[in-house]
This record gives sequence, structure tokens and C-alpha cells, in this order.
Amino acid sequence: MSTLLPFHVSITDKLCDPANSDLLLLAHGLGLRRIVCKLLQIYHSSQSLVCLVNASSEEENGIGEELNLLGCRSPGFTIIGFEIDKKARQELYRRGGIFSVTSQILIVDMLQSTLPTEMITGIMILHAERVSALSQEAFIVRLLREKNEVAFVKALSDQPEYITSGLAPLRNVVKELRVQHVYIYPRFHDEVKQTLEKKRIDVIQLLQGLTESMKEIHGAIIQCINSTMSELKRSHTNLDLDDLNVDNAYFRSFDAIVRRQLDPVWHKVGPRTKQLVADLATLRRLLTYLLAYNAVAFLGYLDTIQAANSVTTARGAANYQSPWLLTDQAGTIFREGKRRCYSLTTTKQVLDAQLDEDEEAWEALDEIQSIVGGRIAGQGNKQPVWPKGLEPILEEQPKWARLVDILNEIEEEIRSQQISDTPGTNTILVMTATSQSAATVSEYLSTCDRNLQPGERGRVMMERKLRGYLSWRAKLAEIQGSNKQNDRADTNRHAQGTTAISAALLKKDQEKAKRAASRRRVRGGAPDASGPTRAGATSATAVEEEDFIGLLSCDQDFDMNYGLVQPEETVIVRAYSDDSDDMMLMELRPRFVVMFDPSLEFLRRMEVYRSSNPGLPLRIYFLMYEECSEEHKYLLGLRREKNAFTRLIEEHAKMPIYLGDARTESASSDVMIKTISTRFAGGKREISQVPSRVIVDMREFRSSLPSILHASKLQLIPTTLTVADYVLTPDICVERKSIPDLVSSFNSGRLYTQCELMSVHYKHPLLLIEFEEHKSFSLEVHVTEARPYAKGKGKFPSKVPTNVPEYIPTLQEKIVMLTLAFPRLRIIWSSSAHATAEIFNDLKLNNPEPDPERAVLLGAEENLEVDGGANAVAEELLRSLPGITEKNVKHVMGKVPSIKEFCQLELAQVQEVIGVNPGKSCYDFMHHGDRGGTGSTP
Repeated sequence: MSTLLPFHVSITDKLCDPANSDLLLLAHGLGLRRIVCKLLQIYHSSQSLVCLVNASSEEENGIGEELNLLGCRSPGFTIIGFEIDKKARQELYRRGGIFSVTSQILIVDMLQSTLPTEMITGIMILHAERVSALSQEAFIVRLLREKNEVAFVKALSDQPEYITSGLAPLRNVVKELRVQHVYIYPRFHDEVKQTLEKKRIDVIQLLQGLTESMKEIHGAIIQCINSTMSELKRSHTNLDLDDLNVDNAYFRSFDAIVRRQLDPVWHKVGPRTKQLVADLATLRRLLTYLLAYNAVAFLGYLDTIQAANSVTTARGAANYQSPWLLTDQAGTIFREGKRRCYSLTTTKQVLDAQLDEDEEAWEALDEIQSIVGGRIAGQGNKQPVWPKGLEPILEEQPKWARLVDILNEIEEEIRSQQISDTPGTNTILVMTATSQSAATVSEYLSTCDRNLQPGERGRVMMERKLRGYLSWRAKLAEIQGSNKQNDRADTNRHAQGTTAISAALLKKDQEKAKRAASRRRVRGGAPDASGPTRAGATSATAVEEEDFIGLLSCDQDFDMNYGLVQPEETVIVRAYSDDSDDMMLMELRPRFVVMFDPSLEFLRRMEVYRSSNPGLPLRIYFLMYEECSEEHKYLLGLRREKNAFTRLIEEHAKMPIYLGDARTESASSDVMIKTISTRFAGGKREISQVPSRVIVDMREFRSSLPSILHASKLQLIPTTLTVADYVLTPDICVERKSIPDLVSSFNSGRLYTQCELMSVHYKHPLLLIEFEEHKSFSLEVHVTEARPYAKGKGKFPSKVPTNVPEYIPTLQEKIVMLTLAFPRLRIIWSSSAHATAEIFNDLKLNNPEPDPERAVLLGAEENLEVDGGANAVAEELLRSLPGITEKNVKHVMGKVPSIKEFCQLELAQVQEVIGVNPGKSCYDFMHHGDRGGTGSTP
């Protein structure tokens, strides 16, 4: 159970008052989950009902585990998911307690009164930095305040640097959450400093330099980023692109920054600009992969980039190639990336002959994995024999050797220590940035030979990876060779040699598959990223298949190899996570921690961990590459966080106190006025007794439109609709499509079926095409979508050309054909969700309100006054006909008394019942035995 520090207690005391609604902004890694769990423990009672919103599945599991340790078991912490039906949720709410529920479920339950709003004691919102006017959290708070003014709202965030959008970002969050108090706790807060600096942690910072090849590649990537950004700025001088710089390129949010700046003119930019934007994302990943991947994996990623830019279209014209690939810096990147792995000293012809004749070389290559077991078992140090002309270099990451030196130093200190009552364990914890990096480090520690010189210890692992790369390269070359026009990369002598070796490797692997399978004994899987062990004390969970072979041949005790591993003999490799790392530290209680990759958040966690265990001696080894993107990114992260907190503190000092909703009575009442009756003297206004309402399909609550409709004073009735997404009046229904959803619906044919059902059941079916608010209000047309029609000087064809097999209609053409198929269908173009709300209000003006019961029954099962058994047989027969689907079978049974009469209908009558295309398919099948299409997209 996590211990609360003095500043945790101070924050909890300020937030625990249920009469106030508060917002907490805490710095990274200072233990936000401890505060959340303590507050939930305070509010835990069968007499209260507290909802936790915005928690991920990992956060739910961590919070639930810690609440169990705190004794919150009855009624306890309950996770509400989509698998729990409405009735079960209602019963759970009655019992009270703490519930973690998604925003979508909570909104629907509050609107349907499955969860009576008056019963809610309070709502706790995690990740408050995501709150905006269009967010689900703002919708929840608005629903809460309509019927419950006494419930509290507690919003918390440990990523305040993301509260930066708009002129007054903090004020906007406070207004949407309707909180009275804001508490800001950066790392330099007085209470935090006094607590964490009483017991300082022992941090040994080790700056590691890059190899010469890595420096060359790193510098070339930076130059490519600069040239790409300069080209992008030259193409759009009218835009404010000051945020496009190398400093921002180090962070993952850089891609979103670039796209956000270009979104207003995205429909006007050409393919070259879009390629430049994609190149910036690729170059940013290259910077990260250079430091995180091993040399062979990095070379493989470079090959995928080269292969992707060498693909051609069906007409033989090359796609838009990345401009940075044509620069000298790109040549440096590819040349040095290959030099880190191997070098070639012969030609393609000599290699082909040598690979065919040198059986010993191939036998050695085939036995690379078995050599690992021989080394561990002490059976010699046999070196693999590579084909002549291929010289493996296999440069190791510089941090690997430094990590082994650190582990050796820690081992020496552990052996020299005497038994004492000092708290903590001798388990060594190695933390990495990603799970992939953790797996690589784990594999390296499991296979390295510490008796070798630095740079040679991981030779066995790297040789195995090089073998896998050559086999993969052979398959890639085979794919590239299918189109000879694009095989330009083979003109380079080194690439030719690689392809030849790879092809020969693949050929030999196929010929010797049976013999290799019988020779090898597979007894284990890949290395476990959670815990490799040191030499002399190997854990079975961290050993690869080759290690098992070596261990089985050793004359050692069984318990040493397969028994429980002592803490002083254990190394755990783990990737950085969220607040669950705090629980992991409390369980392992390590004295030695190696931060293989820099992380400001985890360093703060170590400060909290040290302060929570006053008597525990803790030493942290902090590894970081110097004079590269890793060091610059870490320092920039520190600066960005400090600047963000400074801005928020300044804004908070000038921000007025929130006193409540400022909406006036007259403004809200005007929305309720439906008609002006002149029957009364002076044209007195007549207020409708029925509130203006919209029936909404429950799946639509994933979007922001229902929230905006509710804010515009429309009553929302959530239900499960078979026809349409929104029902505005008894005659008007709306199917809402965003641009990506519109494209996918056309491709799958789903939109045609939806329009067909709307046309059958409603007098005025509407297709709403909704754009995003801050993006261009224009339907994009790519140059590649243009089709060369027959001789007509660019005239639009009167019909779809049948002599062009690769013809694919454009999005505009599909929309035109959709309107031709459904003449009563109307299309509404909306620039944003706010514009959609205004359109809905205009469409509902002077029209009657829809009936929810009727809307639910349309397209669904209807009450038919027929015999149950005979009806079931007739329905089963009807379902077997083409054009009859799950959605329209009940409708057909309601329109036609029997199947006999249905078969006697004319073509036009069948089409009137089930639609044009499905009706024709069904009619042709019944009268001509021709099973045609079932209503696909025209």
C-alpha cells in the first residue's frame, strides 16, 4: 500500500470536502494515483454513489487493487462496461459505492434515468487536460448540474502542459467543469520541495557518447528535417509555421502540430506538400529508432523506407518520392546504416558461386543459434563461418556495454556487503522507454559474454539478428523483383551483394528445413522482457531456446538452473508505465535502479519512493546519450513543463472565481417557443407544452454532436434505432456521416442499405455529411482519383465506362449515383457539429415532435397477429430469398399477408416494399431463378 507524503496529505485535505468542486494540476510522477485512491476511500460508502470517469483499463485495475488493500470491499469498486445490460447497471447503482464508468455509458444512463442524477454524490474526472467544450466530460457535468447542484466534481490531471489551446486555456477548463477551486502543484512548489529534498536520492548520471557511424546518421537526419521544414515553409508563406522547428521535432506531438497548422488549407495543398508532412513524421521516427533499435533492426527499417519509395503505379509512373531521399544526407544515412552491420568485399558473381559451393559456410550459418548454447555450457567459443566476401561488423549500441559495467559494479558491491537489517532488496531494476527496448536489453543480458571486450559481448545475438535480416531481405528482394522497372536499388554494388546473399540464404534454408528441424531442440520461447538474470544465476523465465540447450548439457545442480531465483541474483527489465510503477516499486523495493533511457516522470517517482521509505538506501544510475536528440529532448521536456506551470499559475492569479451558470431565463425560454399565435390580443406568444426533442441512436454518443444538441436546449432521447441515427420529426430522419465514415460506408455498401431503409420508413430521409470544425470545409479530390475517360476532351461520361477494368468511381460520383437511386434523399453539408445543431433546430421549427416508440419499432420486429409456428416457418423461408435481410424481413411480413401473395407481386410492387436493387434481385430469383446482387453499391 502506497504511503502518503506530507504534500499528499495537504492536497487530500483540500480536495476531500464534498461541498466543493475542485481542479488539481500535479506535476508528472508525484503520485496522483495515491491521491485518487485516498479520496475514493474517503467517499466509499453504501450511502453514496461516486462515479470515476476517464480511467483506462490499466488505471481501473491499479485503482481497484489499491482500494482492496485500503479495505474498500463492501460495496467496493465496480467497473461498468458495455457487457453489463441496463437492468444490471440499474441494480448496481442502487447498491451505491464507487463506479468506474465510461463517458458514453454514463451519459446514456443519466439521460434514460437508469442512473438517477439526484442519487449521484459526486463525479471524479481523470485526465482533466482533455476537457474542452466538445468533450464528453463537459456534457456529463452539464447533465449533472441540471438536476443536482450539491454533488461534487473533482477533476485531476498530472499532464498540465497539454492545457495550452486557446487564449485562456485554464479558464476554459474551469468553465466547462464548473469548479470553484484550482490547486496547482509543480515540482518547485514549496510543500513538494520540502518533502522530497529531506532525503535526496543518490543519482549517478552517466553520459554516453555515440559511435562515429551513429553521429554521422544523427547529423544527417537533423539536416534532412531542417531541409524538409524549410521546403514546407517556402510552400506556405501565408501560414504561421513558427512552431515547425527541430526542438519540437523531438516530441511525438510534432506530427499533430504540423497537421494542425495545415488543416485550414489541407484541401488546397498538393501531393508534394502532403509528402513533406509524411516525411517529417518518418524522420522523427528515424531519430528515435537510431537510439532505441539495434543496428540490424535500424537497417531493416531503412530498407522498408527505400522499398516504399520505389513502388510504382499500375501505369508505370512513379509515385511522389520523398525529396529527402534524393539528398546527400540520405546517402549518408543508408551508407552508414549498412556499414554498422556488414561490409562486402567481393562482387555479385563471385558471391553466387561461393554460396553454391561452400557448404561449410552454410552449415555454420545454420548452426548460429546452436552456438549460443555451446558458449553458455562451456563447450568452446566456436565462431560462425560466413561466406567469403561478407564481413559482419555488427556494431552494438554503446549503452549495452555501459549497462554490463554497471551490473558488474553492483554485483561487486552486493558481494562485499554484510548481512544487515537495511530495508529493501538487492533486486536490480532496469527501466527502458518501450517494451521493445526492454525485450532487446533482456535478450542482450541473457546471451552476452562478459569476458569479451566492450562492443563484442553481444556478438551471438547480433549474428542471429543479421541472419534473420538477410532472410527477410531475400523476401523483400523477391517482391521488388516482380516489377523490374522499380528494381533500381540493385544498381548499387552493396545492395546487389546483399540481395545475392539473401536469395542464397533463403534457398539453402528451404532445402535444409527438414534436417534443421530434426537437429534443433526447441524448448523455450523468446526472452522475457520482465526479468533477465546475471551470469551464473540464470532464470528459466528469461532464457531463450538456445540457453536451454546449453543448460541441459551442463553438469550443474537442477535447483541452480530451474529453482527459485534469489533477489540478489535477479535483474528485472521493464518498460516505463504510468502510476502502476509506484506499486511495482513498493512490491520489489529495489536498492539499485538503472534508468537505461531518460525519463523525467520516473525520476520523480524515484524521489517519491525514496521519501516513502526513509531508511532504504537507494542508488540510481541515469544513462543518457550526450549531444544528441535524447539529451536535447530531456532538457526541453524540463523547460516545457516549467513554462507550462508558470503560464498556468499566472493565469490562475488573474482568473475570476466561478460563481455558476450565467444563462438568463429569457434566453432559455426563447428556445422553447414554437409558434406565435395571433388569436390572442397583441400576438401573445404561445409556449409549447411539449419540450423540443430529438431521438438519438445510442452509438452516436461517441461523437460530440449530442452534447452540442443538448447545449442548444434540445431534449435528447437515447435509444437503439434500426433506421437512421437521428429522428427529428415523424417524417424527418437523419443519417450522419463524417468524411472517413462516408468513404468506408460507400466501400462496404452499408450506406446504400441505410438510405434504402430511410426511404422506406420516412417521408423525408436526410444524409448529413459533417466536417470537422477546424478543418477545411471542402471535399478533397486527389489528383490520383482522376480517370482518363474516352476521347471527349475531359467531358464527364454519361455512364460508367465498362471497358476500363480498373475504373473506380470517385467520391463525388458515388454521391451522384446515390441521389439518382433515391430521388427523395436529401443531402445536408455541415461545416461542424455546431452548424449541425443549428440545422436541426431549423428543421424542427413548426413541426411536431417524434414518437420514440414508433421510431424504435420502425425496421425492427413488429407485432404481427399471425400464428406463431406458421409465422416462424414463413419467416425462415422469406429470409432465404435474395434481397431479404435481417433489417427488412419484419417490414415485408407486415406489408404482405403471405409468401404466396408476395410471389404474385409485380416487379414495381416488390421494389416498393424492399427497395429498387434488392427488389429486382428478389423478383428475378422468384420468377427466373437468377440469384443476382443483394443491393450492393451502384
